Amino acid sequence: MSPLGLFTVLLGAALPLIDFFIVNVALPAIDADLAAGPAMLELVVGGYGVAYSVLLVLGGRLGDMAGRRRLFLIGMAAFGVTSLACGLAPTAWTLVAARVAQGAAAALMLPQVLATIQATTQGPRRARAMSLYGATAGLSMVAGQILGGVLVAADVAGSGWRSVFLVNVPVVLVGLVLAVRAAVPETRSDRPASVDVPGTLLLAVTLVSLLLPLTEGRAAGWPLWTWISLAVSPLAAVAFYLTERRADRLGRTPLVPPSLLRLVSLRRGLVMLLPFSIGFSGFMFAFAVALQQGLRMGPVEAGLALVPLAVAFFAASLAGPRLVGRYGSRVVTAGGIVQAAGIGLLAATVWYGWSGLGLAALAPGVALAGLGQGLQLPVLMRLMLSDVPADRAGVGSGVMVTTQQSSLALGVATVGSLFLALTAALGMRQALTVTLLGQLGLIALTVLLSLRLPRTMR
Repeated sequence: MSPLGLFTVLLGAALPLIDFFIVNVALPAIDADLAAGPAMLELVVGGYGVAYSVLLVLGGRLGDMAGRRRLFLIGMAAFGVTSLACGLAPTAWTLVAARVAQGAAAALMLPQVLATIQATTQGPRRARAMSLYGATAGLSMVAGQILGGVLVAADVAGSGWRSVFLVNVPVVLVGLVLAVRAAVPETRSDRPASVDVPGTLLLAVTLVSLLLPLTEGRAAGWPLWTWISLAVSPLAAVAFYLTERRADRLGRTPLVPPSLLRLVSLRRGLVMLLPFSIGFSGFMFAFAVALQQGLRMGPVEAGLALVPLAVAFFAASLAGPRLVGRYGSRVVTAGGIVQAAGIGLLAATVWYGWSGLGLAALAPGVALAGLGQGLQLPVLMRLMLSDVPADRAGVGSGVMVTTQQSSLALGVATVGSLFLALTAALGMRQALTVTLLGQLGLIALTVLLSLRLPRTMR
């Protein structure tokens, strides 16, 4: 794959992740314009995340079958159309519907990126491409909130919050032109399998029954349906596992082959990715709310507060391949320790300096946290897919990205809801401090789990 082709697929990887976070700083403006209310606002965030998470593995399987370049183009075009629908939505309910459709389009596009990289690169080229993918993923999540703040404040042509979605349309058009002309190669599995309908449905039930009540429960007052749904989730998960194991034993190709999870690098990496992503998204949500509602910063200033994190993350991502060559997966462990130092410093800064807290005081802790995250995420993503065979690249990447995306949605639903509940009970300063200390616990878990990762990497 040419450098321009790699740039094009990385652009496709950036768009879905940017749009998961870009709405965080736009929520107050959406609420004011559409009279959405807390429950509807959480659906604007959660509806996208749930649809995205549920369909990612299916998107990877379809790419293996029908051709990854073809699915990439279809997914990107659909993402542009649904982004336009979000930007033109006249009511809160139509915005939620458009966001769900946008998440589905993203699920068609994103798995093809990693699968194409896996299928068309080897050795050092693959290592560089995977490092760039990891850097793109991390930076996109940070850039989403920065860009969202700038666009809302700019109020381009009076569009207000709508610009955070409409900006995708010209980017998608550029991406489609590049994808057609930049020789993004067409790849597919040598042994394409049919869609695993029972597995797909059971995975959808598992994720929806877990993520939807966690997303909506607090704002809706935890009605009976949320508890019933949460009770269904583990039962559906067990049924999903048994169904997939039976299909694997019968020689069929399940949606998530249990044999794929026997790869040590993938299995242990997925276990670590879960707390890392929960903590990351929970922090991003709580931080955005605290800066705007607690410290009364405008959307631009709230976005600028994350610039040190983005810069440090990018620098660490660039250094990652060289450090991995020398220290192996212990780079991930070191990154967790650095991230913990940054979050600890940030918690102390919030607790002792809340009154008059500004960007300069926040910058050291935010930068350290970004440096640590940049040493972890790109390396971890590269490690997880290092042993996945090329003909199963779509399934492998779908499993990894589904775990990441589900965890991001889970982080907003759990850590975000905890933060909002603590804010009502204790106040913003105390709530943010407790939330940051809770994230330290998640970071400690990732550090311990990183010690079980394979030491050397291909």
